[in-house]
Amino acid sequence: MTPGASPVAVPQTPRRNFVRRYFARFDDGEVVRWAFRGLLIGAIVVLGMDLRDLAETNGWSAPEAELAAEPILPPAVETDAPTPSADPREFVTADEAKLRQLMAFTLGAGGVLTAEGSIEPGSAARFAAEIAERGEYVKTVSLNSPGGALDDAMAMAKTVRERGIATVVADGALCASSCPLFFAGGETRSAGEKAAIGVHQFYAATLSETAPEQAMADAQATTARISRHLTEMGVDPALWLHALDTPPRALYYLSPDELAGYKLVTKASSVASK
Repeated sequence: MTPGASPVAVPQTPRRNFVRRYFARFDDGEVVRWAFRGLLIGAIVVLGMDLRDLAETNGWSAPEAELAAEPILPPAVETDAPTPSADPREFVTADEAKLRQLMAFTLGAGGVLTAEGSIEPGSAARFAAEIAERGEYVKTVSLNSPGGALDDAMAMAKTVRERGIATVVADGALCASSCPLFFAGGETRSAGEKAAIGVHQFYAATLSETAPEQAMADAQATTARISRHLTEMGVDPALWLHALDTPPRALYYLSPDELAGYKLVTKASSVASK
C-alpha cells in the first residue's frame, strides 16, 4: 500500500444462511419424504387421542375409583326403541351387601345350588370344585349376581352345560352384566316374572394404560368370543347388541318376550321368590 493512500475495501463473501446450508445436504425428494412422515405421525397421534376418548366414553376402560362406585342395581337405559327397556328394580329383593361379596355357593333342597354374589377372577375354579364335589346332587343352579368377570362367567356356563344342569333366576333375584352368560349355560333355563335380567357394555377393571388401538382390538375380540359363546349355548347372539348399546352405569333389562325371543329362557317358569 502506498503511504498516504486510502485503504481499499476487500469484498467479503456473504455467509450462507445456516438453515439453507443444513437443508442443502438433502435432495428435494428426501425433504418431501420427511415432511410426509411428520404429517403421518401427527395424524396417528390425533387418531390415538380420538380412540382413547372413544374408549373412555364407551366404557371399554375405566379408572378403579369409578368402578368401585358402580351401583349394584343400575337404572334402566333410556332408549328410542319402540319397546323401551323396563325397570324391574322394584321387584329385586336381593341383599346388596351379599351381591357385592365374592360369589358363594350353597346347596339347598331339591338339588338347587344357589350361586350368589359377584363373579370375580377365580370364581369359575371355585365353582368347578363345588360341582366336582357335589355334582351328583346338583340339578339346578339358581343365580343371583350383579355379574363381573366375563371369562369366569363363560367358564361356569360351560361347566353347567357339560353336567346337564339347569339354570334359573328366581323372582326377586338379579342376573346382570356377565351373569346372563353364566345363565346361558343351563341345559334348560327359566326365570321368574319378577326376576331382573340385564346386560350392558363390558369394560376393563384396571388402572393400567392400554394403547387405544389395542383397546379397540381387545373389545372386538371379546365381542366375538361372547357371540360365539351364546351361539354355542343355543342363545341368539343378537341379544348382545343391547349390551353394546348400553353404558356400564346402566342396564338393558330384558323383557319376558325378549328372553324367550332370544332363547335365553327355554321354558315358562313359576319360580318361587327368593
